Amino acid sequence: MNYPLDVRFKILALAPQIHVIDATGETVCYVKQKLFKLKELVNVFEDPSRQKKLCEIKADRIIDWSASYHFYDANGESFGSVKRRGLRSMWKAHYEVYDEQESHQGTITEENPMAKIADAMLSEVPLLGAFSGYFFHPKYVLTTPHGQDIFRATKRPSMFESKYVIDKLVELDPVEELRGLMAYLMMLLLERTRG
Repeated sequence: MNYPLDVRFKILALAPQIHVIDATGETVCYVKQKLFKLKELVNVFEDPSRQKKLCEIKADRIIDWSASYHFYDANGESFGSVKRRGLRSMWKAHYEVYDEQESHQGTITEENPMAKIADAMLSEVPLLGAFSGYFFHPKYVLTTPHGQDIFRATKRPSMFESKYVIDKLVELDPVEELRGLMAYLMMLLLERTRG
């Protein structure tokens, strides 16, 4: 994958959809979230034609307060998970990333929670709310247990879609890179309505 990656959410779609495009303009993946499921289920495909599934993300419980979202490849093999920390995530987004053996691999945190709060408040103001996507831009960083930043996602100005950019800050093996990307996609699906 050629970084940075553009992550675009369709705002006017019935089911949440995400297009992930690399720096060369090639589609990295297409995400479509299933509606009306008791447990969260997110399918990740190679492209919008949905011919080939890359992986799927499944929640471990119905209520997503502190749910874990497990990643499975096209063969049904687990390659990790991301867990939302309920109380910690109320003020500042906090997600923990694990490998397939449930070993802690990193933490996604919000760098400036005030940007998310200001964005959410401004979006409720009539007329100004339509332009709120241009003013405040939350950033989320994935850090290893040793304190090294490995990915950063930044919200970008946009009016008709939600748009984020993901930068890779260090070299990773393909499984770690895919696990990090899936953790970000699930986190952004959960956080996109919060600013």
